[in-house]
Amino acid sequence: MPNGAQTLIRGLVDAGVDVCFANPGTSEMHFVAALDDVPEMRPVLCLFEGVATGAADGYARMAERPACTLLHLGPGLANGLANLHNARRARTPIVNLVGDHALGHKPLDAPLESDIDALAGSVSGWLRRTHDVGELGADAAEAVAAAAEGQIATLIVPADVSWTEGGKAAPTGLGVRSGSIPPDLAAVTAALTSGEPAAILLGGAATRGADLEAAARIARATGARLLCETFPARLERGAGAPEVERLAYLADAASAQLAGLRHLVLIGAVSPVTFFAYPGKPGDLVPEGCQVHTLAPTPRQAATALLPLAHQVAPEAAPALAAARRPDRPVGPLTAESAADAIGALLPEDAIVVDESNTSGLWLPGATAGAPRHDWLTLTGGAIGQGLPVATGAAVACPRRPVLCLESDGSAMYTLQALWTQARENLNVTTVIFDNRSYAILNLELQQVGAAAAGERARGLLDLSRPELDFVALANGMGVPASKATTAAEFTAQLERALADPGPYLIDCVVPPVV
Repeated sequence: MPNGAQTLIRGLVDAGVDVCFANPGTSEMHFVAALDDVPEMRPVLCLFEGVATGAADGYARMAERPACTLLHLGPGLANGLANLHNARRARTPIVNLVGDHALGHKPLDAPLESDIDALAGSVSGWLRRTHDVGELGADAAEAVAAAAEGQIATLIVPADVSWTEGGKAAPTGLGVRSGSIPPDLAAVTAALTSGEPAAILLGGAATRGADLEAAARIARATGARLLCETFPARLERGAGAPEVERLAYLADAASAQLAGLRHLVLIGAVSPVTFFAYPGKPGDLVPEGCQVHTLAPTPRQAATALLPLAHQVAPEAAPALAAARRPDRPVGPLTAESAADAIGALLPEDAIVVDESNTSGLWLPGATAGAPRHDWLTLTGGAIGQGLPVATGAAVACPRRPVLCLESDGSAMYTLQALWTQARENLNVTTVIFDNRSYAILNLELQQVGAAAAGERARGLLDLSRPELDFVALANGMGVPASKATTAAEFTAQLERALADPGPYLIDCVVPPVV
């Protein structure tokens, strides 16, 4: 009779979860041993839990089905929380498996004992602790079903539940399904056809595929402005794809985009607010006098609401598509702008771009808008350290597609261990580090919040130049070949070579700070 760990892995595989990003410890050793009994499960070792959780996010965004993580007790889960926060904001399906002390050992308050439920509850839409090996198969099936609804599911598994024999397969048809609210097509149709200024704000699955095309048709037929979230989980774009404008990050720019609207239709998105509070500025970005209409608040509803709406208001309309165009290969100094031109000139067809470039990425949307069609994955929750892990998971999910990770230097240092996993798995990821030797985004925020302290000591907390980080040496130390570019011509040549060769590669792209 199988033990709990064998039952758990078999249940996950049977439910369609066959990749596990893992950083295990003692309480998870029976799960590790059981991997040899269920070869359909692919384990991917990550050297830090934040890499494991971010990689599961990137995998699920591209595979459109859950991955699982294997984490060690409360501290291991805590190490992965930042990227689980990002995944929650992306509405990514993830199953976390968190090992715990054996049930009889917990009252002893061992050094690693902690409140796992409290930690998991901060990011999980579904949370359960299994107490009986006979329930583990059913609990695993329910976790996968909950994750499939676009949420994070966390299953806490005590060590003795893993090692005890008597595991049972889940009953067929078992699962968790969220209720759905029928979309109010009549109210949205009336708003979009009223003749008053209107905009459509997309999120979730509405930013790709047939849903994006339907939204573009609606916008063209009604004259509504077509926008998507500032940080979409996955945006399909490039030549031949529908054109959609991202809502600006800066409050003033976003307010200008929405100024004068009388109707704002949300499809898979939430009502827009500023990322932070700023003195003398409102946090709610919806302009005064604008009515907000929610057509579809969840990813599943967004996927079913757009086509009926397009059939109703835009039966004959064709979407506005991006034209094919590329920047010239840049020459001269290497700046964030010239680097963007090089990326736009060379971006391969069907690429997956993972963007955590922050301030250095200001020119990227324009430079790549007419490149061959590609997917763009962004920093959904704002917690930095996402780019390298998400690129790792995306490459596992789509091994035949090139992955380009555009990463800022400060953010890279949060989860640099992802490079080791890329080398170990021989993943086709090209990483560009925008090396401006600064937390430049915080220099920008220092100005935005009107902080009086902007002297040498304050600036020192945002400076990464003493000492300068050697990204070539860091990458080489983890098995990833790397080079350094200081001119536009060097960067273009190195990027072209890296994209042509499969496997991981890193380019240290030395640019001046934008702010």
